[in-house]
Amino acid sequence: MGQITVFSGPERRRRWSDEERLQILAEAFSPGACVADVCRRHDISTSLIYTWRGKLREVHADAECSSTNGPGFAEAVMLEGDGERHSHMAPAIVVDLGRGKQVSIFAAASPEQVTAALKALR
Repeated sequence: MGQITVFSGPERRRRWSDEERLQILAEAFSPGACVADVCRRHDISTSLIYTWRGKLREVHADAECSSTNGPGFAEAVMLEGDGERHSHMAPAIVVDLGRGKQVSIFAAASPEQVTAALKALR
């Protein structure tokens, strides 16, 4: 008589809808969440979560590239002296570039300008 082995557990080739993927991604990357814990709850590998996130970023990057007409300029302010900042001109974001260099992004800058400036720094 032959031997039969029965594997129990979830089916390995599961199909996830876009809504399910987005819900799992939102859960995994919410503040204070642990990706490994979310993966265990949904019985998926951590690499799958990062693959989904990468594909989602590619889709959004392609959409942003097609929607922009071209490069833009971000508002820049040169401060002379010891770098003293005035309270009415306080930047919303300061990026330290090293060697004492900084890039300041002000609240008046549009999201497209900020995106272009940060992509240029890569």
